[in-house]
Amino acid sequence: MFASFRVLAAVAIAGLACKGADAARHESASSPASAPAPATTAAARSSAAMLTDSVSAHADSGRIRGNRQGAMWIVEASDFQCPYCKMWHDSTYHGLIRDYVETGKVTLAYLNFPLRQHQNAMPAAEAAMCASVQNKFWPMHDALFQSQTSWETLPSALAFFDSAAARLGVVMPAWRDCVSRHLTRPLIESDYGRSQSAGVKSTPTFFIGDEKVEGFAPYNYFRQVIEAQLAKKGASR
Repeated sequence: MFASFRVLAAVAIAGLACKGADAARHESASSPASAPAPATTAAARSSAAMLTDSVSAHADSGRIRGNRQGAMWIVEASDFQCPYCKMWHDSTYHGLIRDYVETGKVTLAYLNFPLRQHQNAMPAAEAAMCASVQNKFWPMHDALFQSQTSWETLPSALAFFDSAAARLGVVMPAWRDCVSRHLTRPLIESDYGRSQSAGVKSTPTFFIGDEKVEGFAPYNYFRQVIEAQLAKKGASR
C-alpha cells in the first residue's frame, strides 16, 4: 500500500502540532451520526463486508497523489480539524505538489489521524474518504482545510460537508450513503492504528523517506529534508 514506516531519524518543529489527548483509538462517539447496526445474518454480514472492502479499496487508492513509481514516498498523518495541519496545508503543501509531486519525484499519501478532542475531525475524515471513493479526495482535502475555521466549532458539520461535496461534483446519493453508513470508518480507524504503531503522537506528522518530521514545517525547511532524502536515493534535482 504505502512505503514502509521504518524511521531512522525524527525532527520536531517548535512544538507546532496538535497533540492527542491520549493514545486510545478515536472513539466512535466523536461522530454525530449513529454507527451502523450490526448485520443480523451471515449472508448480510458477508454482503456488508464485501461492500466495505470495495469502498475501502477505492478510498485507499484515491488518497495517494502522484507517480506511484516515484523516487520517494511522503506519508502524512493529519487531522482535518488541527490548526497546525491547516497551517502546513496553506503554506507548504502547494509548493510540495508543484515542485515534487507533479514532477514525479515524490508520491504523497494521506493517513487519517483524527484526534479525539476535535469533535468534527472524524466526520471530516469520513467526508474526505467517501469523496475518495469517487476519486475526489484531494479536492475535498483542499476544501476542508481552506474552510476549517467555518466548520470546526459547529455542533454538527455534516451539512457543511454535504454542501462542499456537492460543489466539487461528487455524486451525492452515493456519497451520502457512504457517510451515513460510515463505510470508510474501518479504513480511517486502520490509519489511526497504523500511525500510532509507527510512533505518531501528534498532527501533522510526516514520514519523508527514512526521516520523520513532527509538527508544522515551512516550505523551505521541508524542501531541505526532501532534497536530503532524494540525494540519498540519487534522485535530487
